[in-house]
Amino acid sequence: MEEDIQKNVKPHPQEDTKQNVQKDAIGLLDSIKKFLVELFDFRHDTDHEATLDAIKADIPFKGATAWILIFAVFVASIGLNANSTAVVIGAMLISPLMGPILGLGASFALNDIITFKKSLTNLGVMIGLSLFASFLFFYFFPLSEDTSELLGRVSPDIRDVLIAFFGGLALMVARTKKGTIASVIFGVAIATALMPPLCTAGYGLAKGNFAYFLGAMYLFTINTIFIALAAFIVLKMLRFPMHKYANAAKRKRYATIASVVGIAVMIPAIFTFINVFNENQMNTQINYFIKNEIKNNKSLQLIDWDKDIEKKEIYLNFFNEITEATENDLKNELSNVRDYPNLIGFQLSIKGSDTKSFELITTAYKEKREELRESKNIISGLQKQITALQETISTLNNRIEQDALNKNQKVVAFSRIAKDAKIRYVDIEEIGFASVLSSKDFIKIDTIPMATIKWNVNLHDSIISPKERELRTWLQREMELDTLFIKREK
Repeated sequence: MEEDIQKNVKPHPQEDTKQNVQKDAIGLLDSIKKFLVELFDFRHDTDHEATLDAIKADIPFKGATAWILIFAVFVASIGLNANSTAVVIGAMLISPLMGPILGLGASFALNDIITFKKSLTNLGVMIGLSLFASFLFFYFFPLSEDTSELLGRVSPDIRDVLIAFFGGLALMVARTKKGTIASVIFGVAIATALMPPLCTAGYGLAKGNFAYFLGAMYLFTINTIFIALAAFIVLKMLRFPMHKYANAAKRKRYATIASVVGIAVMIPAIFTFINVFNENQMNTQINYFIKNEIKNNKSLQLIDWDKDIEKKEIYLNFFNEITEATENDLKNELSNVRDYPNLIGFQLSIKGSDTKSFELITTAYKEKREELRESKNIISGLQKQITALQETISTLNNRIEQDALNKNQKVVAFSRIAKDAKIRYVDIEEIGFASVLSSKDFIKIDTIPMATIKWNVNLHDSIISPKERELRTWLQREMELDTLFIKREK
């Protein structure tokens, strides 16, 4: 009887709906998970053997690779010297420095001590040759100066660390893919910029500027370490097979050596990241302090400012007077731990003008502005007068020529012809025209039309002669003359 009752009892509709929703939700999550796995999983598209062969093939440094490196050094050095971004990018693309660096990362990941030795040796030789070649170029090249391309490689920040790391990850993923993606490799070569820092270091050596040398080598070290680290991570994620040795003792010894070297490389990488990150945070907060506390304050007129991270000092140079109360207020703002936690211990060095000097300069500035305004008004009036006089002269010339034409139809409108002659022959400095009385037998007198021309003194006779023939023909036609003599004035 009870069983028949239970069979007749139907499930509640709300419970039915709830169970259906749960099933749909679970199905949706499973679908999303499956989609994301398929989207980001690249292990099935990995060619282990081809990847390792390609990495090892790029490690050796001899023959053509050596010459390519030398040429890339000179191309990069010329680009840095000429401040040409396009030329520097070209040097990045042909540089073979990436091979040994990937070899270092792969040797750590695979416990391959032989590949590690080859990579380290070849990378050392490449660095030495690059520094030597760039040193020679900048030492003997006569046109060497600090350009923005050079200065951009002497003070790395947190962005350079991130570019090297993520660029290295992209490069290794492209390397491990079946059918290497060449465009990715070229893009990483441009982004990580291994060649320009070495050439900048060579520039620092050539000019005796060791701050430039150390800064550029620091940037190259960052790029090298984090590209190798990215290679290490990708190969470990893809579970590339470890290198096999003849006996367990040897394998264990090499594994220990690889681990120690890997940790030794990681330690400076970690410290580099932390130091660069902290320095970047300090620079960012200093810029915020200058903007928020000084530039947004209309009562303060900042001329310029500077900073010294090592000494923890900020130098401020103001145009107006800075009172003791204002100075104390700025120092209190700087010591605000909540707003500027990375600037603890920083000091302000403030330089301001006294009130009297400021007032004198302000008064003088206002007076000069008034004088300049008056001068502009006077000049404008004179220009109008000159324009009016020119129009009057032009009108009088036209009237004189018209009167002459009315009296004698053969009279020439000389002002028009003079203008046209100057347009046609820009080298004419001066032109004149007159009817000259001449007598050969001292009895009969002839009237000879004569044009007097003064040419540019820089013109050679061989150029002037054909121009004079053309000019005479043109003048005869315009003046309707049968004959015309040209007289050249010096």
